[in-house]
Amino acid sequence: MAGRDTRGSRMPRRSASAPRHRNGASSRSVGPPLRLTARGAIVCVVLVSFVSALAASAVEHHVVNGVGFVTACALTALTVRPSDLLALSVSPPLAYFGGVLAAECLLTAGGDGFVRGVAIGVGARLADVAPWLFGGTALLLVITLVRGLLRNVRELGDELNGRHPRRLRRGP
Repeated sequence: MAGRDTRGSRMPRRSASAPRHRNGASSRSVGPPLRLTARGAIVCVVLVSFVSALAASAVEHHVVNGVGFVTACALTALTVRPSDLLALSVSPPLAYFGGVLAAECLLTAGGDGFVRGVAIGVGARLADVAPWLFGGTALLLVITLVRGLLRNVRELGDELNGRHPRRLRRGP
């Protein structure tokens, strides 16, 4: 008597493709979207900057480095938690510098004049990628403004001035 309970009534059939948990929820249920903390997003920008700097050196095209930075800025701005938008919005140039500095240290290691080589390498890379840095940072700022950056700035101002957090007004 497959498909019938002990009282003889028909039991609902389960889909073979979507197993259910004890609470009845499907294992394929759509969860909340991926959200990064500000620290995680900044680490992502540093790592992408590091890898793209190494790739740009390997293929000898600085465009690879710029495209990697702009892509990292856009993706992190879209995936960071709304409460961390302010922290992310001020960090991309410094995060890029950290990734590039690490890449130049790796590329210059073992050569004569290590400090001089790193300084020249970082300076040249920053000069080559400057338009991409401005563009990526501007794109990140536009995305974070749309996602609620101004609200974070207001909350910070309220906190610094000792005011109570503002509440949204509900209709007339």
